[in-house]
Amino acid sequence: MTLPRVFFAALLIGPLLAGCSSSDGNNSSDTKTGKINDQGISGLTYETASQSGTTNAEGQFQYYPGETLSLSVGDLPIAEGVPVQEWITPLEFFPETRTQLMSPSVDEEGLSTHVETEQLILRNVPLTNLTRFLMLLNWTANIEEGESIEIRGRVVEQLNAALPSLTAPIDFYVSEAEFNAAGNAPSPANQLLAAICFYPEDDELCTAPPTEDDIETAPIRPENEDDWDPDVEYQQDLRAKRQRILDSVRSMEDIDAEDARAYLTQELDSIKTEIGKRYYLDKDTAESPASDTAIKQIKIRRIGGTAELSDIEAITTRPQDVVLHSYNWQTAEVEYFVAGPAGGESEIVISFLPEDTYRWVRKTLRIVITE
Repeated sequence: MTLPRVFFAALLIGPLLAGCSSSDGNNSSDTKTGKINDQGISGLTYETASQSGTTNAEGQFQYYPGETLSLSVGDLPIAEGVPVQEWITPLEFFPETRTQLMSPSVDEEGLSTHVETEQLILRNVPLTNLTRFLMLLNWTANIEEGESIEIRGRVVEQLNAALPSLTAPIDFYVSEAEFNAAGNAPSPANQLLAAICFYPEDDELCTAPPTEDDIETAPIRPENEDDWDPDVEYQQDLRAKRQRILDSVRSMEDIDAEDARAYLTQELDSIKTEIGKRYYLDKDTAESPASDTAIKQIKIRRIGGTAELSDIEAITTRPQDVVLHSYNWQTAEVEYFVAGPAGGESEIVISFLPEDTYRWVRKTLRIVITE
């Protein structure tokens, strides 16, 4: 099921998110902190059943476990009904992509992985349109690797003021070509971007550009520089000013689909790395005499807590040397025994799914068979 387009068309309503508990630091101590992307997207309005506010400079929001999240940029809704968790990315903004994330792919080793599923989802057109749009709302024109998206209050104010005058609602589900349309019939997204100035309010670039009539009726600059009047804007000055202002206007074409996929891939990789750092095995390498064929265990542990898993898989890379006996997600343990001669070795590759995430974590144990 796709998110109804009418959801994205709700542009003329008053502020979407109001009347809930504030998230200004006065919440009950058992609230949790979530984050939009790893580097964060600040300036988004959010609401859960109990909390509401604006994502902070780190892109964080407050929630209670079990709630769902709605997000907007000012009066423009961008997501609703998103199950809350520690990290949320735009891949979870849409119902259809959330569903896809729950079905892992299988890699060449036969183990479950979320990475290939994510990469397939990155081709989703609404996701690409929305991500590019959010990137273009960043205060600075470029987002360097490791930087957050900063949506300032001044940008939100201008966006809210422009929404009622759009020729059609913002629809992230249209084709990329339609979403990018420029020229004499610009898309609603480009109309909105054209109405936003990403400079201080008193900057020249935030003024209306001189019209062609303004330019034609202005005096021509004298050839002799000594005859120039510093208080007069000549045709040449107005034409240059007009071009500067027009060049400062952002367009959907400024960020393409590959830019959006590269940005999302960086964010997804960062989250994967952060989650992976929390888990470790009892040891990285184990030695076992060839004569010792007893069943041995290796346990998955979590830094600062218990490894609570939803699923687990494992393989041995050289089953003739090391045999996989069993694995159990409830105990977070893998059992094996050696079967090969001294000098042999194998790796046990363990893929496991922590609770409260769709992301699989992978750890490897090297086993060396000794005399």
